[in-house]
Amino acid sequence: MMSSQMYQENVLDHYRHPRNKGALTRPDIKHSGQNPLCGDEIEIMAKLNGDVIKDVRFRGSGCAISQAAASMLTERIKGMALADVKRIERDDVVSMLGVPISATRMKCAMLGLVTMKHGILAHEGARVPKTTTEDVPGEGA
Repeated sequence: MMSSQMYQENVLDHYRHPRNKGALTRPDIKHSGQNPLCGDEIEIMAKLNGDVIKDVRFRGSGCAISQAAASMLTERIKGMALADVKRIERDDVVSMLGVPISATRMKCAMLGLVTMKHGILAHEGARVPKTTTEDVPGEGA
């Protein structure tokens, strides 16, 4: 089992050396989200092969938690069906990060996932409002 120190180092590594950071040309899914409280901004782009994520990238800036969570998320969802991505929940993100996340930081951790889910919904034809962390439940929700 990984120690808390190893998890913290993993988060910092993803923050300093993000995976899948950059842009995709002509993505099938492209959506942006913001966390006004922390100043986090994320744009997620994905290319699909049918309903499977063939490639995924993100751009953005913000705190270590938001950027590391987006980096980890892109690694996890590459090759996944959209229906499976829509089933990823807050506990999955917390588990992926492996560090305690306060209610305030939960919005940072969830920004990438909420943005990706909204992007999928928009791709499927739903009207999606501007994505902000107001859409993200805090602890106890």
